[in-house]
Amino acid sequence: MKRLFLLRHAKAAPAEPGMDDAERPLMLSGVEDAAAIARYARKSDYLPDLILCSPSARTAQTAELVLKELKAQIEYRAVLYLAPAAKIIATVRAAPAGASALMIVGHNPGMEDAAALLARDKVGRKERARREVLEEKFPTGALAILDFDVKRWRDVAPASGKLIDFVRPRDL
Repeated sequence: MKRLFLLRHAKAAPAEPGMDDAERPLMLSGVEDAAAIARYARKSDYLPDLILCSPSARTAQTAELVLKELKAQIEYRAVLYLAPAAKIIATVRAAPAGASALMIVGHNPGMEDAAALLARDKVGRKERARREVLEEKFPTGALAILDFDVKRWRDVAPASGKLIDFVRPRDL
């Protein structure tokens, strides 16, 4: 069994003139939202072994707030900056075998698209309700958790993940 956490960075400040997009920091509300999601993950025993994070300021700040609540190894991967779903899924499939629970911290639309592609068809009322909320919108700070009945990350395939939770900051 492998567990995947897909975390979209929290709310970032708008770009200022002359500022590179990758340098945009979190807004105060984003800091609060990321901390709330991290506390929720800890209280729910959602514990990643490894965090792979886009190197942008907003994703790095989000990941650092998660690390205050969850003890995990973190690696920054340039390939995750504004990555489309295909690159996110390829990163998941190439994850170290020793990690049984992996968190990706990234950007939309890639995070939303990856979650939608990886989640299996709606099974059961609760999973169906989570999937409908996910398909409605994957807002900043949202966290999707998918379980895969595989032994190796490279065996993760589209429509094979059980969406066990989807939480948005406003839900907390």
